[in-house]
Parts: sequence; structure tokens; C-alpha cells
Amino acid sequence: MHSLGGAREELKDQLVSDYRTAEISDEDKLILAYAEKLTKEAYTIDIAYIDFLKSHGLSEHALHDIVQVSAYFSYVNLLADGLGVELETE
Repeated sequence: MHSLGGAREELKDQLVSDYRTAEISDEDKLILAYAEKLTKEAYTIDIAYIDFLKSHGLSEHALHDIVQVSAYFSYVNLLADGLGVELETE
């Protein structure tokens, strides 16, 4: 990974360690929590959770984008893992 330098490097470390305690906005934490839930336990998401997200400021468009990006990365990771693709090293 390329060095982000200074404060950005510190933020990257915080996000990798635990986004819940990172110095990011509450909205960003909510987005990341939703992406994590989509990844780990999508089957638990119901209309009440969607309403909760909307009540905290996430729009239909934002929810759609989060689902699309999460699904894309899930697909790519499953494809790579299923075919035994090795990560490139620098």
C-alpha cells in the first residue's frame, strides 16, 4: 500500500484497527456499520433497520450505493478466493 503520510496514515491505521473508534463522522461510522452488516449478516437486515438508517440521515440513494459497492467487493473477493488467485506483492 502506498504511504498516505501524516494524519491520513494515522486515520488509515484507525480504520484498519476499528472504524468504531476512528476519528470519523458519526455518519461515516453508520455507513461502515451498514457495510459490515451487509458483509457478515445481511440476512438480519429488515425494514426496521433500513428505517433506522434513514432516520439517521442516509438517503435511498446512499443505501443503494453502499449495497452496490459492498456486493461488488463481495463478488470480487469470492471470485478471487474461489479461483485461488494469489495477491500480488510489491
